Amino acid sequence: MKSAPLVTVLDDTPEIRSILSDALEKAGFRVRSFGRAAEFEQACKSISPDACIIDLGLPDSDGLALVHRFASQSDVPILIISGRSRTQDKIVGLELGADDYIIKPFEVDEVIARLRVILRRASGDTARTETRIVRFCGWTADLNLLQLTKTTGESQNLTFAESEILKMFLASPNRLIKREQILDYLGSNADDAFERSIDVKVSRLRTKLGDDAQNPLIIKTVYGAGYIFIAEIHED
Repeated sequence: MKSAPLVTVLDDTPEIRSILSDALEKAGFRVRSFGRAAEFEQACKSISPDACIIDLGLPDSDGLALVHRFASQSDVPILIISGRSRTQDKIVGLELGADDYIIKPFEVDEVIARLRVILRRASGDTARTETRIVRFCGWTADLNLLQLTKTTGESQNLTFAESEILKMFLASPNRLIKREQILDYLGSNADDAFERSIDVKVSRLRTKLGDDAQNPLIIKTVYGAGYIFIAEIHED
């Protein structure tokens, strides 16, 4: 029987290491966690992780330099989780070899979803999940890879929650989707039980799609009720 994927977690905050380790183990991963870069690099001489989660704010090393060094020596996928929220930090992290970048504070479900995505990318195995490519308003949505691509080449990564909401819209176009329905659909993936959290997520999704809330072509708000996905859909 094939062993569960081994994930290393490098973060100097014990609480974050504990939260991530517990969630990853419950999701079926094996986990090794480290609080310092030196411990992580020493361990990687004797273990072969399938993926690494690395924080940039480390007490004994520059996180970006570590990412670059590790990526240049190994083809193991790297997921950065960092409090550095500037676009430039994300660009640099990806250019230095990271496969994905999540900004703190994060949703644990999103970390797990993105980790699974980069593992599929690394193995080239996309056949385990049903391939679903949907096109609308000049966008192509890859719901397996949590990614949007425009005909111009522009791309946008979706958070796990945004992807789930988009899936719900695409499954019921031209129909009113109430906020309560979205909360029920997201279940434990929702940040809280308040409808306002759904408005924020939909707003972020709309922003990534470049959809004008005042003159929408994709997502129409029905005030006091919910949303309607009004774009024409073409599915492969």
